[in-house]
Amino acid sequence: MSTTIDRIETIVFRLPLKDPLRWGKAGVLDDLVHVLVRVTLSDGATGVAEAPPRPTIYGETVHSITGIIAQELAPRLLGETVSENRIDLLYERMAQVKNNHTARGALDMALWDALAAHQGITLGELLDVTAKRVPVSYILGIGDEETVLAEAQRVVDQGVRVLKVKIGRDWQADAMRLARLQQTLGPDVILYVDANECFDVEDAASRLTYLAEMGVRYCEEPLPVELIQERALLCKRQHLPLIADDSTFTLRDLRRELALNTFDVLNIKTARTGYTESTQMLNLARQAHKGVMVGSQAAAGLGTVRTALFAAKTGIEHPSELSFFLKLDGDLLAPPLALTNGYLQMSDVVDATLDPHRVQDATLDHAEHTA
Repeated sequence: MSTTIDRIETIVFRLPLKDPLRWGKAGVLDDLVHVLVRVTLSDGATGVAEAPPRPTIYGETVHSITGIIAQELAPRLLGETVSENRIDLLYERMAQVKNNHTARGALDMALWDALAAHQGITLGELLDVTAKRVPVSYILGIGDEETVLAEAQRVVDQGVRVLKVKIGRDWQADAMRLARLQQTLGPDVILYVDANECFDVEDAASRLTYLAEMGVRYCEEPLPVELIQERALLCKRQHLPLIADDSTFTLRDLRRELALNTFDVLNIKTARTGYTESTQMLNLARQAHKGVMVGSQAAAGLGTVRTALFAAKTGIEHPSELSFFLKLDGDLLAPPLALTNGYLQMSDVVDATLDPHRVQDATLDHAEHTA
């Protein structure tokens, strides 16, 4: 029996961080102020996802996310029939509104979640998830050496075995911090870096060679995205495997990057491409024999759960960014997520649900909208 989209709601919530996250030349995140997006179907089935505003990355804010959903995306969806063979069509309707990546991504994931509930199956079953556990990485931000080392040790003690280390503001400090991390954590902890486009063409090759000699696993986005020919040459020389992220916001971007062969591993972020476009990107990357990992936009627990389900699909073997919840001072899930020797167990992911009391406590006043 078919069902239609009856109601779309957005709820803004705030969760504090234990320490700020710093990246790139000036990026900083002091706490999470994100948006829950909830879809209710005509039969009462509901789905929910998390949209992370990132004004310095996508230009989206809390107000733009809630506003664009209420004013543009919801009117394109309300009353429409939802089914597996119509999900692509509904996503295309949302894509008529340009940019607004995380607003569209969260609404798409909430639709998939609601459809699973309508069919009486789990979201993992609907997504054709195969893995029983997924390897995870932890995003380690830029900071003074002792603070970063202490944070790294804390999360390793909590089960992390792969660290994605933000670099790019001060190369000498970056190199010293990486060396200290290796010395402190030992060979069982894998390190890779995210330069967030901060390297210069003149020094990128030598820095990548240095990182490779250190044993660093990969480097994400060493050069500015607009330097596409320089990035292609850097990839061709294979100093160190390169991860595409800022250069592949969309399926359209990915086609361009594959045509010029600018990367080795694709970082898919379901927060910005939902499940629909992310699946298309995964299929295209696999056809091109590229590695795939799944990334986080500093997601809280719900965002981690939605991301982890996608990361458990066939063809995703590199560690995915599924442990940012360790940086939170509180969350919305019950029971909370935990790691086991570098892995997130899918049984824990499936069991995790939103705690309505925690949602209520975290919701910001006058921050709810229904369409």
